[in-house]
This record gives sequence, C-alpha cells and structure tokens, in this order.
Amino acid sequence: MPRPKKCRRVYFSPNVTFYKPRGIPMRMLKVARLPVEGLEALRLSDSLGLDQSKAAEAMGVSKPTFCRILAAARKTISDALTQGMAISIEGGNYIIEEKEE
Repeated sequence: MPRPKKCRRVYFSPNVTFYKPRGIPMRMLKVARLPVEGLEALRLSDSLGLDQSKAAEAMGVSKPTFCRILAAARKTISDALTQGMAISIEGGNYIIEEKEE
C-alpha cells in the first residue's frame, strides 16, 4: 500500500483557472490539466526566481519532490502550447497558506 501524499503548501489562489487558444471553439480542443501545486512550483521557481531548495522548503516538500512537480508542470504547459491545447488549472493535493514565510 503506497504512502499517502503530503499536502503541498500553496501561497495564492489563482483568479484565472482556464486558458485556451484564441479563435478555436472549445469543442475542438483537448484540455491539459495543471494541478494547483504545479502552478505554485512554476511561480516560485520561474516567476520569483527562488532556487529549488528554497522553493521546496516553501512548499513543504523535499527537493526531489519539488523537482518532479516542476518538471511535470513544465511538461504540461509545453505540451499544451505546442499542441494547441487549452489549459485548466485545477485539483491537486495542496493547502492554501495565508502568507509566504
């Protein structure tokens, strides 16, 4: 029996949770799902420029786990952009914290 996943700490709730290519009807699009903790990993690493150790600490996970979350998020975004897919930010295993430490 696998060990239960720890909740990841997330410090913001995204206001916009869906993106799609302009001019293509939704019925013609596939949807790529990006978990909220994947968006948080992208925000900490790419937007805020934190090194992976500090970003992992902020999310309450180990560095290897953070690297896996970040790699999966980048792959999801890359696939969606190169294949013309919509992106839905939803789900995951996280808790929202009030403010960054």
